Amino acid sequence: MKILFYNHTGKVSGAERVLLMILSELGRDRFESLVVCPKQGPLQGMVDDLGVPLESITGLDARFTWRLDSLARYCKSFLGVIGQLRRRVVHFKPDFLHANSIRSGLVATAATVGLGTKVVWHLHDLLPRHPLSTAIRTLASLSRRTRMIAVSEAVGRNFRGRFSRLLKDRVTVILNSIDLDKFQSDPTARRRIRKELRFRATDLAIGIVGQLTQRKGQLELLRAFAGTLTQAPNSILVIVGEPIFNRDHEYLELIKRTTAELGIRHKVRILGARSDVGAIMRTLDLLVVNSSAEPFGLVIPEAMACGTPVLATAVDGIPEIITHGENGWLIPARDEAALIDAILRLQRPELRERLAERAEQEVAPRFSIGRYMTELHSFYRSGSNPHLTPASLKANAMESTTRQIEAA
Repeated sequence: MKILFYNHTGKVSGAERVLLMILSELGRDRFESLVVCPKQGPLQGMVDDLGVPLESITGLDARFTWRLDSLARYCKSFLGVIGQLRRRVVHFKPDFLHANSIRSGLVATAATVGLGTKVVWHLHDLLPRHPLSTAIRTLASLSRRTRMIAVSEAVGRNFRGRFSRLLKDRVTVILNSIDLDKFQSDPTARRRIRKELRFRATDLAIGIVGQLTQRKGQLELLRAFAGTLTQAPNSILVIVGEPIFNRDHEYLELIKRTTAELGIRHKVRILGARSDVGAIMRTLDLLVVNSSAEPFGLVIPEAMACGTPVLATAVDGIPEIITHGENGWLIPARDEAALIDAILRLQRPELRERLAERAEQEVAPRFSIGRYMTELHSFYRSGSNPHLTPASLKANAMESTTRQIEAA
């Protein structure tokens, strides 16, 4: 089976990490892959390291906006990229064009008009309230060649929107997975990182890991953390991640200024991007996911595999991973009082240990790469069988996964 993977950006965030996992796990004896993405950013180098053929394409300049002058510029960018991708499709003749975002999906569907190529939109994002979102759903519903993979039920519901009846059998949910081997408990790494970050033996390390951007809530966590220090003076806040898109560098500067204004620089470690995220998370006593919107949240099962308890906001795909009080702790989004209360409540080591133990037990069967690839292979196979619905596809994949577990 020939699959052309298209990514509209060369930068790497959660969606690209999932793409790289898929590329590393697709059997070369069964699948012939080609990746098409822009040169700008680290993605091409990471694909090349996997030994997967790739070709360059112009980066897509397109965002949701109300400004007509910006829309005109974005439309011009779309048209240019559509032509470039179409030439790659004509030459490669894939069985599937796997577009790794909603924007990539728009380009892919338009680029394959008249070619009969099956197109997969991998939905990693939540559509905002905007007239363009309705246009996107309309295009998806009209193209019978197009099917969607959603990374969570929440993303699937969001994408279907008012088109629920038309798109009901076109959206399949495949929950993301993680490389469990990279996120196993390791006391040696914990000691090394705590020494590097100058932690005292009595310090309680609270961390937030991910792209530095407003919706991730690092700034609100910083302010809440300052509010806990009178009752929890031994706490340290660790911020891991870097700005990637748009004006996120300004957000990083705001975080730094706020840290200074609150007078807590000695209590905060801003580490930037790290290649040893697994080791960092194993060092944490508590991971906080403070997002106001979160399609899935890869960092949550990663922390679960590390044996690190998770405090998270109950938004979008997160409650599909965390059950409050059982394998993690949930709070409302944008509620500083609730965040402060939860951080103080989770100072209790016995509570953190109970949550972490249950989470570690659940993570392997729910979020393993084996489970993910079984479901993805079933999805690709079903592309040639229009009578397979998402429900029957999920049932077939679950049956296959169960057989693999029993055989092991």
